Amino acid sequence: MNVNVAAQHEADQAATHFDVLIVGAGISGIDAAYHLQQHCPERSFALLENQESFGGTWMTHTYPGIRSDSDLFTFGYGWKPWHGKPIARADKILNYLNEVLDEQDIRRHIRYQRQVVTATWSSETQTWTLEVLQHETGQTVEMTCNFLWMCQGYYKHQEGYTPDFPGMSDFKGQIVHPQRWPDDLDYTGKKVVVIGSGATAATLIPAMADDCEHITMLQRSPTYFAARPNVNELAEQLRSLDIPEEWTHEIVRRNILKEQRMITAAAVHTPEAVKQQLLTMAKEYLGDGFDIDRHFTPSYRPWQQRLALIPDGDLYQKLKSGKASVVTDQIETFTETGIRLKSGDELEADIIVTATGFNMAILGDIAFTIDGKPMNFADRITWRGFMYSDFPNMAWVFGYFRASWTLRADLISAFVTRLLNHMAAKGAKSVTPELRDQDQGMKLGPFIDPENFNPGYVSRSLDRMPKQGDHEPWLFEHDYFAEKDILPAADLEDGSLVYR
Repeated sequence: MNVNVAAQHEADQAATHFDVLIVGAGISGIDAAYHLQQHCPERSFALLENQESFGGTWMTHTYPGIRSDSDLFTFGYGWKPWHGKPIARADKILNYLNEVLDEQDIRRHIRYQRQVVTATWSSETQTWTLEVLQHETGQTVEMTCNFLWMCQGYYKHQEGYTPDFPGMSDFKGQIVHPQRWPDDLDYTGKKVVVIGSGATAATLIPAMADDCEHITMLQRSPTYFAARPNVNELAEQLRSLDIPEEWTHEIVRRNILKEQRMITAAAVHTPEAVKQQLLTMAKEYLGDGFDIDRHFTPSYRPWQQRLALIPDGDLYQKLKSGKASVVTDQIETFTETGIRLKSGDELEADIIVTATGFNMAILGDIAFTIDGKPMNFADRITWRGFMYSDFPNMAWVFGYFRASWTLRADLISAFVTRLLNHMAAKGAKSVTPELRDQDQGMKLGPFIDPENFNPGYVSRSLDRMPKQGDHEPWLFEHDYFAEKDILPAADLEDGSLVYR
């Protein structure tokens, strides 16, 4: 680092007021920083990251095999080509983000181990004042900004969700949640039971199976998986023709999005056909003798919960080999040596892994106050799913469930920077979503319709989340293929955004 760069870095770290403060240095926060630099280069900004390094999810989770459950051509950025396999491990994703930080000169804007505790808006000064805990010193400092961009994700990084199973204290072995995986956990030659059947369990089991004596996936009910080779044939073909990586990335990305749109539509209109296609994939890997009806045929329709990809059918391969097994039953109680099931069967275990999900963090669990009044987020109505009624100068990045998170982060980034430039052109210091006369008394519904998407972490948190209305712009479309056209063309002067 030369003298000039070092001096600039020191100045960046010393500043306490910025035009924009980005909370979080994961995939969303880095994307926000990129768009600010590209489209609002005159605005100062900083990223406040609670952890010791960048990466968010990919920094938090260190369990065996940790990988994406969606393809990196769409989970990666549209503006940064992805060179690897479609499904990638955390180290590859962190390397990708590391390259972005250097290529875009974003690293100097990040302040690590900074936890935002409170956020207070003043209409008099038109600023947010943040109380920020510095973990390395234990001291709290104040930082101010004009616009607050929440990119911290939607789950608590410090703790996962574990139900209070009966008898847990009786178990003599080790109980581990994947979100807090011990670095020194030795499962070699051990009997392991993984509770859960989501993407985390589907990742852990094939990664651990060869080293365990045996590993069992214990599920209350089955989950849909899509098993396919971890290769994109179109990408390989284009690369063999020496097509520029930027072109390859964009062509493959568009092709994947087209396929996803078709699958999503089919899951709604012809769910039985999609179901049979997924079960056929399972049978191809598991063989005719496997009880697929019991263990891999959910009661819900495809895509009512997230559909995880299992690259090369690795979970199915370990089940077929006998190194892993699946049990569909309910837990009666933990015992000293394992788990007793409602059926009366017992599973012996040296280690029990509770891959039972996570706890949602609504707006980072930050205490918000506006002009001296504490704000209850559940009382607000969403404006297009990322701004909220009566919340000035604030956006919260909340991604898609049926498509890659980054697709929405990118759309929101483009919108927010357009909005900031619109405000500058108007000479406005603040923008607040407010109900118009025609919006008063509209029918309100949950932020996410449980009939449309109902995983446990959403169901447990709906009462803490904002509402949505019954017409634009008070809807959360949750559909990339609609929003990719709606958001770039959204009217900034329809009266639902009030500028001051």
